Amino acid sequence: MVKEHKCTLCGRSERDVQLFAGEHGFVCVECIEQAHGILKELGLSAEGGAAAGRKGRAALADKRALESLPKPNEMKAYLDQYVIGQDEAKKHLIVAVYNHYKRLAQYQVKGGKKQQADDVEIEKSNVIMVGTTGTGKTLMARTIAKLLSVPFCIVDATVFTQAGYVGEDVESILSRLLQAADGDVEKAQKGIVFIDEIDKIARKNDNPSITRDVSGEGVQQSLLKLLEGSLVNVPPQGGRKHPEQKFIQVDTHDILFICGGAFDGIEKKIAQRMNTHVVGYNSVSQQFRVDPNDLLQYIEPSDLKSFGLIPEIIGRLPVLTALRPLDREALMSILTEPKNAITKQYVRLLEMDGIKLTFTQDALDFIVDKAVQYKLGARGLRGITENIMTDVMFEAPEGKVKELVIDKAFAEAHYTDLRFGA
Repeated sequence: MVKEHKCTLCGRSERDVQLFAGEHGFVCVECIEQAHGILKELGLSAEGGAAAGRKGRAALADKRALESLPKPNEMKAYLDQYVIGQDEAKKHLIVAVYNHYKRLAQYQVKGGKKQQADDVEIEKSNVIMVGTTGTGKTLMARTIAKLLSVPFCIVDATVFTQAGYVGEDVESILSRLLQAADGDVEKAQKGIVFIDEIDKIARKNDNPSITRDVSGEGVQQSLLKLLEGSLVNVPPQGGRKHPEQKFIQVDTHDILFICGGAFDGIEKKIAQRMNTHVVGYNSVSQQFRVDPNDLLQYIEPSDLKSFGLIPEIIGRLPVLTALRPLDREALMSILTEPKNAITKQYVRLLEMDGIKLTFTQDALDFIVDKAVQYKLGARGLRGITENIMTDVMFEAPEGKVKELVIDKAFAEAHYTDLRFGA
């Protein structure tokens, strides 16, 4: 006996109505017409209904992501495993990131459009981090993106020029984010972009009419629409735009931008604002309260404006935080404690060659002293250690030595100042 098929929705049999087979059942013509009529009443096309479904799933995914989002203290504990110190900067960054993803989770879908769940509209909090080289700006941003498992890209602001000039358009930032998201636009629109060397696009002179500043103020103006949020046409393969090229439309409203820069010389602007070198009783008493070795902790948006950032871009980077200079104690901790500590990396590398490597305390002191001398931060530690270990890494694969101790005498004998121009 042949089984009679029925509509999965209404139960009509194939004797009464024409059926269309689906993956898990059948649907009749009358149910299809009724569904089409409902879509027309709601003012939606079939494509619009599908889009509404996708947006509904995206909003649900945002809410589920919020439930699984680590709490700020959990993010801090994770960052502490990789970045030593900088507690104040970590707090600013973590709060901005946590609030950003709470903002994404408040959406709901009405009529196929993604809307705020209530009348309160939460603005995104882009971040700008100021700190000397090697203090951990890039590492902090990369580590928190790794924790959240979101698309993340690092771009260098120095390669950008105003549209029409030799260099890259600012839209290429989004091309790199799309590549990090494997081409998934929805996923990329919830990602994090770290713009490094933001200080290198500062206005070159106080009078913008003297010459066209195509790699300074011009780039800042081009970045405004990206930072605030807009629909941007992005070349899928990056590079310059041209009329024959197909574009992908990316909405930057939900992309978090983190900017970082050394702002070399901004301490003078801060000192000038705080009047730390003026004669008088008030200035003398103030000098006791101000730490002249760490003026960055007193940074304000007005100092960024004095340095050369335009007010419009400062306003779109509301979270301003400074990273403290690394003292000797912090450098020693960076050298030995984090999961990615430099000494642990070399111990592991030589372990793969069957060699047990040990650093003595006086050797570590020697490396840290050199890093303090050259003022290169954590990157200086890596360069100095690499300098000392080059001969060892060259000879290790021969297998003549099974155990190696790096002490101060060994470090001094194998270190050359020529690498750092001293």
